[in-house]
Amino acid sequence: MKIVGSYVSPYVRKVLACLQLKGLAYEIDPITPFYGGDAFERISPLRRIPVLIDGDLTLCDSSVICAYLDEAYPQRPLLPSEPKDRARARWLEEFADTRLGDVFIWGLFYQKVVHPIVWKQPGDAARIEKTLTADAPPTLEYLEAQLPAEGFLFGEIGLADIAVASFFRNAAYAGFEPDSGRWPKTAAFVARAFADPALATLEPFEQAQIRSSPAGRRAALLEAGAPLAEETLGEPAPRPGVMTL
Repeated sequence: MKIVGSYVSPYVRKVLACLQLKGLAYEIDPITPFYGGDAFERISPLRRIPVLIDGDLTLCDSSVICAYLDEAYPQRPLLPSEPKDRARARWLEEFADTRLGDVFIWGLFYQKVVHPIVWKQPGDAARIEKTLTADAPPTLEYLEAQLPAEGFLFGEIGLADIAVASFFRNAAYAGFEPDSGRWPKTAAFVARAFADPALATLEPFEQAQIRSSPAGRRAALLEAGAPLAEETLGEPAPRPGVMTL
């Protein structure tokens, strides 16, 4: 099984943590979508990550991939058993992928981290300010009302927990962490999630990547012990995609 996508992407992180929960081995081509070549675009027409390749099957979109993993490899289910809980878990995954993605990825991480590194230009300062003052607070207020004071959403850690927590790692890379005084349940939940082995085992690879240049990424990840694929779909120079902001 092969994953195409960066360890630092929250969507890739979600899939990799679910693979960890299920005990499934994988290899990874750790490219960011901006560095994907023509071969990458053929398998990911929106130039988004992750991409899963499992035998003759190629899938895009993290939610589609996780749903496939849960059906094809039913050991250690990712969703709760009760229909109402399953529906709520799917909603929270969607909320994370859509709203937390807009706030913490496009509003913060892309502007403060990706834009200067990839495009060699500063990010949008007005958007960063709007994210911090207008967008993030009500989003966190909603999560504060949804997340448990202890443990995880539906017993043991699952897809919904991983999906929600994943975006906070990128927010932290961009210098933002939830205020434990203002949003205590959210801050504690995120800390618990990242202490779980499903996510904790990925952190050394993320650190190796975040501390290296795009050109030195593969060498840094190999040194950290990441299960890299022999071939890459990446190329040296970045290019914008149809969904680049």
